[in-house]
Amino acid sequence: MVKHNNVVPNGHFKKHWQNYVKTWFNQPARKTRRRIARQKKAVKIFPRPTSGPLRPIVQCQTLKYNMKSRAGRGFTLEELKAAGIPKKLAPTIGIAVDHRRKNRSLEGLQANVQRLKTYKAKLVIFPRRAGDSAPEELTAATQVAGQYMPIVREKPSVELVKVTDEMKSFKAYAKLRVERMNERQVGVRLKKAAEAEKEEKNKSDRIKSKLEGKKSKHKIPETKGLQLEITNEEGNEKGKDLSGAKVAGTSA
Repeated sequence: MVKHNNVVPNGHFKKHWQNYVKTWFNQPARKTRRRIARQKKAVKIFPRPTSGPLRPIVQCQTLKYNMKSRAGRGFTLEELKAAGIPKKLAPTIGIAVDHRRKNRSLEGLQANVQRLKTYKAKLVIFPRRAGDSAPEELTAATQVAGQYMPIVREKPSVELVKVTDEMKSFKAYAKLRVERMNERQVGVRLKKAAEAEKEEKNKSDRIKSKLEGKKSKHKIPETKGLQLEITNEEGNEKGKDLSGAKVAGTSA
């Protein structure tokens, strides 16, 4: 028996597992066969590079790998147009084309355009027509074996600076806490500011209405058309509207 709180060994194996084992005894022969196939392909596509057509530089997907660069499927039509290469000519001179990919940054577009221009400057075309390449270039041209124009990721350089008094006095933890608090309080502060603005507007409206009420209270009413107690030269009459009469009393 096993000691302590460990599992009791009771293996569950298939009774005829030997019939399902996959062997790889021909691995050395497969390796030789692949090497011979590569050699035959290189002879067949001579003088083209053995590693295939030129591929663009693209960024890896997802947040985990988007800082890494790798080879893409093909160049976009916009990149070919900026480099001055017709889209139908590109596959015939060893440039991969992908009409589905889109350029989403100016930096990526410029990098691939420069890659195409560099490739075009180094390219030696074996002429289908006279004048495509000079005879000296044809004799000096060799087949490129392995990867050409590799994608190299630039390593960031570290800059050394002298530590100043301002750096020493800077409180990094306190600054982070303040900025986190500011980010957390954005909604509350906006709400308070809106409420204060609303209260100020209501206050100004109340003051304005009070001032208008005072003006209307002290306004002198017109005597024309009012039913007043008046005195005429001929006698006292009530409830008459007479123009040119002398007012005996004052209206409230």
